[in-house]
Amino acid sequence: MTVLPDDGLSTAAEFPAATHEQWQRLVAGVLRKSGRDVTGAAAEDALATALEDGLRTRPLYTAHDTVPETGFPGFSPFVRGSRPEGNTADGWDVRQRHATASGDLVLADLENGVTSLWLVVGEGGFPVAALGRALEGVYLDLAPVVLEAGRDTEEAAGALLRLYEERGVARAAARGNLGADPLGHEARTGRQLDFAPAAGLARRCAEGYPGLRALTVDALPYHEAGGSAAQELGASLATGVAYLRELTAAGLSVEQACAQLEFRYAATADQFLTVAKLRAARRLWARVAEVSGGPGRQVQHVVTSPVMMSRRDPWVNMLRTTVATLAAGVGGADSVTVLPFDHALGLPDAFARRIARNTSTILVEESHLARVIDPAGGSWYVERLTDELAHAGWEFFQWLEQIGGQAAGLRSGRLGERLAQTWQARSAKLAKRREPITGVSEFPHLAEKPVERASAPGVPSGGLPRVLRDEAYEALRARSDTYLAATGARPRIFLAALGPAAAHTARLTFAANLFQAGGIEPVTQGTFEESGATEACLCSSDTLYEEQAADTARTLKTAGARHVFLAGRPGHHSGVDSYVFAGCDAVAVLSATLDRMGVS
Repeated sequence: MTVLPDDGLSTAAEFPAATHEQWQRLVAGVLRKSGRDVTGAAAEDALATALEDGLRTRPLYTAHDTVPETGFPGFSPFVRGSRPEGNTADGWDVRQRHATASGDLVLADLENGVTSLWLVVGEGGFPVAALGRALEGVYLDLAPVVLEAGRDTEEAAGALLRLYEERGVARAAARGNLGADPLGHEARTGRQLDFAPAAGLARRCAEGYPGLRALTVDALPYHEAGGSAAQELGASLATGVAYLRELTAAGLSVEQACAQLEFRYAATADQFLTVAKLRAARRLWARVAEVSGGPGRQVQHVVTSPVMMSRRDPWVNMLRTTVATLAAGVGGADSVTVLPFDHALGLPDAFARRIARNTSTILVEESHLARVIDPAGGSWYVERLTDELAHAGWEFFQWLEQIGGQAAGLRSGRLGERLAQTWQARSAKLAKRREPITGVSEFPHLAEKPVERASAPGVPSGGLPRVLRDEAYEALRARSDTYLAATGARPRIFLAALGPAAAHTARLTFAANLFQAGGIEPVTQGTFEESGATEACLCSSDTLYEEQAADTARTLKTAGARHVFLAGRPGHHSGVDSYVFAGCDAVAVLSATLDRMGVS
């Protein structure tokens, strides 16, 4: 490192150094204006944000937020990346998922930016016998193939290896993953698989196919069951350790066993948490490998989260997957799969597939995201979050090991219980709109024409549940759709605006958004009698509520309103039946409202 001479041109040299205490005093002054009289560290804590796993993000990070040595890219503990050059050579591997045996779609993807294929074969995908048709025209020595075949893994892997031989692909040129994942299959379906076939495939790859891996450590089942980032990390570690034990017991060396594993994680629109998760995952696996005596490099395949995809206003999913893909790239993923924006609706159309593959292309080719090795390196916030998440993930891994390992956690139901508890807590935030879903719980558009797609193959079930962030609101909207189909109109609520626009606009907008999230159409024009509604909501300022709420509520009930809401904090207003406000349980309010309206 070159040390430059002191030339008197240091940045901000004429300004006095600011201290952390000074910043805290400024924060306390601002909070005091909002009615919160806190000082010092308490003022800083007031701005902290609680995350899952007991983590908290603070409003300010400095060089004093020390973390363990992160090393260099490509070297243990691999926090800064699994390769010294990162993704700077040619970007990350763009891996597209296919659940149908359409060779035309496969070729279209490969001709337009996709660099590897993820094929779902057997249950949840296309028949093993159609594998050759799906790969017709594909140069198998150039395009890596990753299989996901569940109970049909041995048959699908055998079919792929035969294709390599029939098409003259040299064994050294074959690339990809045969996709054996017995514990992942058990998590999905509740059905146990014998590990012997997976061990046999690993042995074949280790002895004759240096570019092929045999096993996938898929953490998506735990993410899709509602698990947190730390639970996803801990479950993946426990699965990886279980596979190492099985492979070494089958005669492979630790080095060979480690080389047979590829890890699959979810990327969400919480970009910093995703970046930290991928960096923490490499650090944790490096520790496992170090203790086991094997190489510590973790190969990561990252998939944009299915949990965050919405069915209403699915166009917003393009934004969600873009942020998630950015996070995956910044986090150092080796391969990235961008799920099409209509993934939750069925089979994606050509436009959705194009947008999915172009998301990576734009980030790599136009945004130059891959030109920097470890873009997040040196960020005090990201480094600290990585360290804290690594500890939380390690703690969950240790808990799984204490109860007997990943298999025991699945079969006893204890792992599922922990994931369900996490999802229950998150569901409460979603219901209260503390975690908003744009286009669903916030800014819904009732008049928007639904996006329809052909049905996708049924996914395996019977094990851990698959959750979606929008599921509670989707159920409410489905009730409204049924009512619309039966009556020709949606259930309605009359919004009674009191006073001038300056007094009622904010709460009128809030109430309109809230009720539309449940499929209830707000009516703001005309009188209650003309609205066709059976319920009403008062919208105005606190001052006008004191003056007019009781009389207006009485007038509305005289006109036939069966239930009168007030948009604001609960108080004591005669004639008002209930209150809606920021932080109320929107799902409970909307469900009860639809019940009263006779919407089944």
